[in-house]
Amino acid sequence: MNDTAIAPSTERQAFYDKIGEHSLAPLWERLHSMVTRQPVTPALPAKWDYDAVVRPFLMQAGGLITAKEAERRVLILENPGLHGQTSITHSLFAGLQLIMPGEVAPAHRHSQSALRFIIEGHGAYTAVEGERTMMEPGDFVITPSWTWHDHGNDTDQPMVWLDGLDIPIVRLFDASFAEPANADSQTVMRPEGDSLARYGANMLPVDWHPTIKSSPVFNYPYSRSRDALAALARNGDPDSCHGHKLRYVNPASGESAMPTIGAFMQLLPAGFGSTPYRSTDGTVFVAVEGEGETVVGDTTFHWKPRDIFVVPSWHWHRHRANGEAVLFSFSDRPVQEKLALWREERGRA
Repeated sequence: MNDTAIAPSTERQAFYDKIGEHSLAPLWERLHSMVTRQPVTPALPAKWDYDAVVRPFLMQAGGLITAKEAERRVLILENPGLHGQTSITHSLFAGLQLIMPGEVAPAHRHSQSALRFIIEGHGAYTAVEGERTMMEPGDFVITPSWTWHDHGNDTDQPMVWLDGLDIPIVRLFDASFAEPANADSQTVMRPEGDSLARYGANMLPVDWHPTIKSSPVFNYPYSRSRDALAALARNGDPDSCHGHKLRYVNPASGESAMPTIGAFMQLLPAGFGSTPYRSTDGTVFVAVEGEGETVVGDTTFHWKPRDIFVVPSWHWHRHRANGEAVLFSFSDRPVQEKLALWREERGRA
């Protein structure tokens, strides 16, 4: 036996070092961390208290930089397990945007699809492709990929909404494009409510054919969503995991309002406690009405209106409502379903 023989581990490491110089690596050293037995994510459950924590910082930001200077004055909701990655889950961005009275967030367009869920204020507007819509708390507004959009506030009160974008998904595919407009505000070419009238009444213009995969409706008013939930609650028992839950759809296809982001609204009856549930789509929740708590693993979040929290992928969670409560949520479920990756599991009470 040669006393100078290299021990197997040392020999292997020398081999790994050598092939690394040629941009090669051994799969067998990495396989188990790449192909896991079940979903593994560094994202953590997290909650943002809007009134006590986030809003004061937003208003302070309003005095430090204008909407025009910032282009979009947004405080990022960054997952504490994804520090520096500018995302709330591995696949989605979330932030709170502030438009002060008299301000305009300049027009631009980009590859990323975006949703706006209105948190605070009445009567500011978003313009999409030449049509303005006035925004009220609880409204779900979309700006599809590569559509011109700007925001403005002609009221005397601040306007705040939650931005949800597929920035990490677009970044994954190296497919980002962006373009500023030649003017801060785009020319209004259609009256307010035109898209909802044309496409949002279970009817479509007779010769119209969609040219993009996103919904032609870009404002889903909360009043209509709330009425639908109330009717659902009157007409049947709640689902044990979700209460009464509806998804926002593209009326031209019946699919998600945006191809990369799914959005949902659910009503939890007074005193309702859900059974445990988990799914592969990490989900961002906003408390719209009522108070309650959500238990995510060993973490309990007590929430009230305008609070925001995130449940990472494949984390058991359950909701409990003190009185009647409403939650809005969004996730990457449409992408996972298209790729045959989405999975759910329901627990017992």
